[in-house]
Amino acid sequence: MAVARDDADFDGLYRFIEAAGALKDTLRSAHTQAGRVESVAEHSWRLGLLACVLAPREPGLDALDILKLCLIHDLGEAIGGDVPAPRQVDQDLRQARERQDFLTLVGPLPEAARAELTRLYDDYLERRTPEARFVKAVDKLETLITHAEGANPAGFEYSFNLAYGRDATDVVPIVASMRCLADAKTRARMGSIVGNG
Repeated sequence: MAVARDDADFDGLYRFIEAAGALKDTLRSAHTQAGRVESVAEHSWRLGLLACVLAPREPGLDALDILKLCLIHDLGEAIGGDVPAPRQVDQDLRQARERQDFLTLVGPLPEAARAELTRLYDDYLERRTPEARFVKAVDKLETLITHAEGANPAGFEYSFNLAYGRDATDVVPIVASMRCLADAKTRARMGSIVGNG
């Protein structure tokens, strides 16, 4: 039995999903445990997984909004690419560009879906809600974990990670606790480099 549908809506949904697929090929500066450069899509997947296991420990959070935020937080990078944290000089300019790219990507969506995702994205950028603050914190944590475990290239600057994202991670208790473990692994990696050097 055929489902009633609006062809324009389906076309827009399809074009959105197609464009978002670019995140599979959009590379970050992080390296996996095997030494391969990570994609933005891989980062977003593990961010979602990490959020799934940590969110129940922070009472009162909307789990569906959290998962949506995890999936869309870097969506604009499908157009403009990822800018590694050490090279993020003008945060306002970078955020404005990524937001414009985000709006371009969600443009084909039906109005209600576009409005919902844009609201969530803006919440994330401005950290307006507990869910947005939580996802921002977990986003930083996932990056720290990846850097601490990755088969990184020679000269990787581990010390940068010890200060990276503290304004986000330290305001969410469960994330701050997990960050202590990531920081310990980072220090251990730094110590092994010094010991071998």
